[in-house]
Amino acid sequence: MLKLTLRPGEFIDIGENIRVIFSGGSSNNIHLLVDAPRELNIARSSAGENKAASPYFKERGISEEAKREIREILRRERRDAGDNRR
Repeated sequence: MLKLTLRPGEFIDIGENIRVIFSGGSSNNIHLLVDAPRELNIARSSAGENKAASPYFKERGISEEAKREIREILRRERRDAGDNRR
């Protein structure tokens, strides 16, 4: 476990796409901003408490059919962009 001391406005990066920003607080409360992808499940709990199932769930994401359609659109756009350069 890592323990850090931060001043308001300072942040830590976790991996490439998660940022935790300390925005202030008082002696009994701290205020954190978490900037992370929507598909990441982030649950709030207290340290040392028994872990109960989170009422929050990861979003389902998009269907395989939608993914195929997006890939096809991107292929067409790349092909059309290549044709326009000639």
